[in-house]
Amino acid sequence: MATFVLVPGLFMGGWAWEAVAAGLEARGHRAVPVTLPAEAGAGLESHVDAVAEVLAAEGPGTVLVAHSYGAFPCVAAADRRPELVSRLVFVDTGYPESGESVVLQMPQLDLLAGVTDDVVPVPREIPAVHGVPEAEHERWLRSAAPQPVRTVTDPIELTGDWLRVPTTGVFCLTGRLSIEFARSLHATGLPRFAKLAAPGVTFFELPTGHYPMLSTPLELVDVLERAANGEGRGLYDN
Repeated sequence: MATFVLVPGLFMGGWAWEAVAAGLEARGHRAVPVTLPAEAGAGLESHVDAVAEVLAAEGPGTVLVAHSYGAFPCVAAADRRPELVSRLVFVDTGYPESGESVVLQMPQLDLLAGVTDDVVPVPREIPAVHGVPEAEHERWLRSAAPQPVRTVTDPIELTGDWLRVPTTGVFCLTGRLSIEFARSLHATGLPRFAKLAAPGVTFFELPTGHYPMLSTPLELVDVLERAANGEGRGLYDN
């Protein structure tokens, strides 16, 4: 049995992981969906503290799952307490370097457009390309919450201790991320991408969009369980 701590991306809470959590528990695992602080004054450090508190409560051996934006608080929490994390799973996201913010790493999202009262407003819809069923899309619109602006503008602070944690990347193929893309990043020779080919790093690909916990939750459950067991492809495996 493994313990999975499930951290959502922008605008979402623990509710987004309901189907995945149920699937993991049906297989005998423990699932802990996390809802990050959503008050307007919350900063990135507030989210890091929230994840770190859950890790401390669960103890060593936790599989920490980060979707999208969740990579920022998860990497920082794992950097604080790497001994508590058996594997860090990135769901359709990359990882940040110290000093980066979300808006710096992902300028294409244009998150600061329309900011009011220190929060980023919820988008009006999830684009159809992501394959989210209508009922789940409606639930997302009902449940999504504005994102505190400082969580996307505050720079992350890292010592690099998280780099010794085994990781798995789960790429959703209707976006730009894939194993082939990861290979192209590693081929640049830049130090920040060296971990992509490190021992203990594995990858999976899912034929769905950016929200697999909503579009293909059972397939994601299978991948998370396999990731916890150290399965998956190495960067240059056939």
